[in-house]
Amino acid sequence: MVQIAALAGYCDDLLQADAFGDYAPNGVQVANERPIETLISGVTASQRFLDAALAIGADAVLVHHGYFWKGEDARVVGMKAARLRTLLRHDIGVLAYHLPLDAHPDYGNNAQLAHRLGLQRQTRHEAAGIPGLLLVGCLPAPVPGRELAEQLTELLARTPIHAGHDSDVQRVAVCSGAGQRFIGQAAALGVDAVISGEISEPTAHEARELGVQYFAAGHHATERDGPRALGEHLAERFGLRHEFVDDDNPA
Repeated sequence: MVQIAALAGYCDDLLQADAFGDYAPNGVQVANERPIETLISGVTASQRFLDAALAIGADAVLVHHGYFWKGEDARVVGMKAARLRTLLRHDIGVLAYHLPLDAHPDYGNNAQLAHRLGLQRQTRHEAAGIPGLLLVGCLPAPVPGRELAEQLTELLARTPIHAGHDSDVQRVAVCSGAGQRFIGQAAALGVDAVISGEISEPTAHEARELGVQYFAAGHHATERDGPRALGEHLAERFGLRHEFVDDDNPA
């Protein structure tokens, strides 16, 4: 058992959370009083995720997408009120780590996807002033872009959108979630392909003109493995019961 403040202190140090200027607070977003024995991890602290965590017996949840985002309505009304009411009524704490959980070299979303793809000779690069947000590595051997798309489909259970000319791929950049805005920076690093979660209207044109292939494999799908890996690590480190809940999202 561990109190949420101690768990957050460990995560803050592990993920170097203070090094990131983020869009939402990292660490404890909702405090609880009871010690944590059961930790539920997931991508987004949606109501359906909270209901599932409650049914399992969660003392706290660990998520990538929590609450209190910059620019959102600060009032506790509607959907936000319902979610917080669920947490406070049942004394469930919320730990959330956004950019630190994208960029971590072991438990991060990018690192976990790179590991599953078997990327070798990995390097991490700054993007938009965020340390380590762009991961670059090499596949063991060149493969046609369509084969990489098939591999992503198998790994993530989501068929990616594949933009750009279909040619062999070996050097790959990974930036989970909404990393399409970094395609130019990735191309400048000499990659053959960029894997992220989302695609915007300009992205396909940029991929063709920059000479790279782009794979939009799903924002949610590319950010499942970080929370799960961190949750498993915390369970082992602190002797917790842990379960990953996948509240699937087609985005």
